[in-house]
Amino acid sequence: MTHIIFLFILSMLLAVAAIHRAMILALKFKIADQPGGHKQHDMSTPFVGGVGIFTVLLISLITIGIDHPDQGLKWLVLGICSTIIFITGFVDDLIRLGHKIRLVIQSIAALIMILAGGVVLSNLGMLFSSAFTVSLGWFEIPFTIFATLGVINALNMIDGIDGLSGVVSLISLTLIGFLVLIAGDAANLTLVTLLAGGLIGFLYFNLRYSSQRRARVFLGDNGSMLLGFIFSWLLIDLSQGANQVMTPVTALWLFSVPLMDTASVMLRRIRRKESPFAADNNHLHHILLNAGFRVEDAVFVIGSLQLLLGTIGLAGLLLQLPEFIMFTSFLLVYFAYYYLTSRPWFFISLLRHFHTFLGLAPVKCQDLFLGSYSAREAEELVKKACKILGPGLDSWVHVFERQTQSNTLSYAVVINIRLTGEEDIAEEDIKRYIARMEQQMMAEYGILVRQFIDRSSKNERRLHAGKNPAERRFFERRHPSQRILLLEVMHDSIELSQSAKAKADS
Repeated sequence: MTHIIFLFILSMLLAVAAIHRAMILALKFKIADQPGGHKQHDMSTPFVGGVGIFTVLLISLITIGIDHPDQGLKWLVLGICSTIIFITGFVDDLIRLGHKIRLVIQSIAALIMILAGGVVLSNLGMLFSSAFTVSLGWFEIPFTIFATLGVINALNMIDGIDGLSGVVSLISLTLIGFLVLIAGDAANLTLVTLLAGGLIGFLYFNLRYSSQRRARVFLGDNGSMLLGFIFSWLLIDLSQGANQVMTPVTALWLFSVPLMDTASVMLRRIRRKESPFAADNNHLHHILLNAGFRVEDAVFVIGSLQLLLGTIGLAGLLLQLPEFIMFTSFLLVYFAYYYLTSRPWFFISLLRHFHTFLGLAPVKCQDLFLGSYSAREAEELVKKACKILGPGLDSWVHVFERQTQSNTLSYAVVINIRLTGEEDIAEEDIKRYIARMEQQMMAEYGILVRQFIDRSSKNERRLHAGKNPAERRFFERRHPSQRILLLEVMHDSIELSQSAKAKADS
């Protein structure tokens, strides 16, 4: 055990060192992921996170080869296949290979895994009855290739926000590590432990935390495809043979979130008669972001879901529940997942209530703040604003109750308008809606809409007013019959309640 702990710490340090060096070289040679399109980041970021994972994998394979020389061929095959996948992913990061080329190369790696490494899905366990095992027979090779491609691309497709794929992978590896530990599988325990250490080293650069507000490095296709292949190898290898560590249905639970999310997204694309490999914004993390979750909150929620489902699968295995019951339960969970994520207008509403219940801070958004009003006035303003905004804008209405100095209750209305990843388009949309609100609010409510700018000396118009008294009075004067609607730009570090500090009544 001391040996494993030492290797775990060493793998973390090696991953940090390898990624840090790769980041320097990537920035020097301008090898970075550029913002735009469906991407969530707004700065050029090196995509060399897979370098740390690949380095740790090689160290683990060398260690296993020394400790278990009788299994040398098997681990050599894993190293060869992983190298093929890693290089393919890195080239894809550089020049964007088409999905057909990627699938062909991934299939070749899977075929090598099957024929040379002996890692193949020969049966699916007792999925439908405890009376018989579903054997694949001649279909085992094509089905193993299909399953391998599914796992590789499932992890690759959820790699959409900082820290997500790393956290989900770390949780799955931890659960797998627990199984191989109690099974006494020393070789796989070494592999899983070192990979977990490597992932922690990667998350040091990729995860958002208090002193790091954005990822400094991405996993890239090189890292996500590599991890996906390693997961396919582990889940197949550990669920087959006389000394299997888990059942095939347990493997589904241990990798449930990537599988369910990818299957749901691809099925929806096929139903819309689109390419299942086309990029879109319908993954679970996109839905959470649209519901107002920050990136780190979305990672926490999805990671918690993966931990919950993985623990259910682990408990079912340890309690020796019938496999067909666990398989039926997994299908029910998947259908519920598909139903909810296919109805974002309903699911996002539920998530927003959950978000508010947790008291989480809002994502970057535009805010409209509508003064201090009575309950009836606030209700009328909400109705009017929602009518003007229309159903096409992703908006979220809050009403805040406040107690005035005279101990009477007043209400403030805040309308969040979430910005998409395509900032330029979002800004144009905001300008169009604000212009429309300017006209209608003034015409029907007598409310003036103007941009709110956070107070600072450079934005304070009074400090830049001329010496002419008449000019200074121009900046001080407000029409006594007008109320003001304020537009405020919100960021992660600003709490929504700060809007209540603004005074909208003249």
